[in-house]
Amino acid sequence: MDARQIPTQFAPAEKESEGILHVQREIFEKPDYLRSYLDVIPDIVLVLNDKRQIIFSNQTLLNFLGINKYEQICGLRPGEILNCIHAFEAEGGCGVTQFCRTCGAVKAILASLRGESTVEECRILQKETGEALDLRVWASPYRINGSVYSIFVVSDIRHEKRRMALERIFYHDVLNTAGGLLGFSRLLRDADASKSDMIRERIFRLSQKLIDEIKTQRDLSMAETHELIVKPSPLRSGEILQEIMDEYSDHEAAKDRILIYSEDAVDAPFESDPMLLRRVLGNMVKNALEACRPGEAVTIGCRRDDDRSLQFWVHNPGSIPPDIQRQIFQRSFSTKGAGRGLGSYSMKFLGEHYLKGRVSFTSTPEQGTTFYASFPMRCV
Repeated sequence: MDARQIPTQFAPAEKESEGILHVQREIFEKPDYLRSYLDVIPDIVLVLNDKRQIIFSNQTLLNFLGINKYEQICGLRPGEILNCIHAFEAEGGCGVTQFCRTCGAVKAILASLRGESTVEECRILQKETGEALDLRVWASPYRINGSVYSIFVVSDIRHEKRRMALERIFYHDVLNTAGGLLGFSRLLRDADASKSDMIRERIFRLSQKLIDEIKTQRDLSMAETHELIVKPSPLRSGEILQEIMDEYSDHEAAKDRILIYSEDAVDAPFESDPMLLRRVLGNMVKNALEACRPGEAVTIGCRRDDDRSLQFWVHNPGSIPPDIQRQIFQRSFSTKGAGRGLGSYSMKFLGEHYLKGRVSFTSTPEQGTTFYASFPMRCV
């Protein structure tokens, strides 16, 4: 099929021939100083032709891809070298699917080819690995020999996105809890004796919650910079599960939902950091409760995974759509809106990187969704 006949739902699909690509590449390769200048830039720099194909790049891109020859990427498009899942869904490659209509990278490139300089952000979900790239891209037009090219610069902003998300979540949660404290303090000031005990108990619990939220922010920040210290101690799985039951049975996420302690849950001795473990399991339970509809139940339990590990599990009757499943543990992904929902990422990160376990899930419409967290019986 001729390239001009390849269907597209957004950007043009046609590509240049090998001969034209060679001529275009020589325009930018001949000045030796140009590569020397671009190679010292820490961000990825690409030159794209008017078909959005790569004809030149700096060494930063090759290092990022783990390759050593420019010929390996010449003629490809940005989404194709970055392994975007949508770049392989249609014959036309990067930029031609309906999903590409919201891609900041494609939009920036098209704008530059129209003569505009543009800055955009885009999030690329990589094929096979499911890893997500959060990128900021700059695209500017460049004209030479009567043809227009796009100078395309890519910066990895995953850490910036993570920091912003942590801060928004922290401010949101702390202000909510502090507001609750203020409200109950005002009630206590005017309450009669019959209600004061209940109000004092609520104030006490909200104060504990506020401290826990501050500690959560501190621990996640320290974990990201590799400063978090794991403090293992002897535990029992049954006691940990009961603590989770007690904490989340009255949680706001449990309103009109049922939390069940599985009858066949084992009560076994093991070693772990109790604070980090409760954080991982608590996020599993909270997420499951939030995924339930009113009247539905979340079940928690524990089994021996093998002779050397325990597996905690949390089940809810709902299922996760396939496109969401691929992103569920990504740091910047959330189904709860902008700046919300680091729970899934943190339980994966803390559970595996610091507690040396394995966090996973299964989800089908028939069986519902079960999250698993397997940990060694003894910390090494």
